[in-house]
Amino acid sequence: MGPHETGAAPHAVVATNTALQLLLAAERLFAQHGIDGVSLRQVAAEAGSSNNSAVRYHFGTKQDLLAAIFTYRLDELMRRRTQLAERADPADLRARVEAHLLPLVELAEAPDSHYVGFVEQLQRSGAIDVFVAQGAVRHSRHEFLNDMRRLLTTIPEPARSLRIEHVQDICVHLAAERERAVTRNDNTLPLALYVSTAVDGVTGFLAAPTSPETTQLLDRYKTAKARIGLRLV
Repeated sequence: MGPHETGAAPHAVVATNTALQLLLAAERLFAQHGIDGVSLRQVAAEAGSSNNSAVRYHFGTKQDLLAAIFTYRLDELMRRRTQLAERADPADLRARVEAHLLPLVELAEAPDSHYVGFVEQLQRSGAIDVFVAQGAVRHSRHEFLNDMRRLLTTIPEPARSLRIEHVQDICVHLAAERERAVTRNDNTLPLALYVSTAVDGVTGFLAAPTSPETTQLLDRYKTAKARIGLRLV
């Protein structure tokens, strides 16, 4: 019986050094080449294993490996977001956005981490929906959504919900770009300045007044929905 067959949680299956090296190699390769662009055989070779079945032995299927990578740094991310959100002024939109984005950028700065790039690739592949349905992630996203709706009362639906959805993706892309720049040893902005500038931009995107053109289109949309009896977002 291999480690993946014990029913242990992802944190347990990376307890051995071999499993950890495989996981980190997979995280790096998926971040660089995409979810569909990497085979389990390539992961084993990248980790320096001569056993082509090493990944299956330690993790199981490719989907199991993706789940293990996603979970490996997740507790750290969720804990940091909760910590910052609790410190933030509940009425301060910018502070709440920073509490959401900063932990991602901090992970992007972590040595040998390619986690944010990996999550970005999960988004692009459409595979992330399976993982964000997990309890901790679902709860975090739900809290962020509710906070944004509470703080953006001047933005009408469904424009408001669409902006919030976009921002969650934008935050991942901003952090992933930072991660790639760090990996390349680019001459990057200091972390605090990068985060502050990014938070300014995201906050402005969220709070920007709805234009007359968008308002007109929203009115048409609501009228059309009302005619066929559909509930708005």
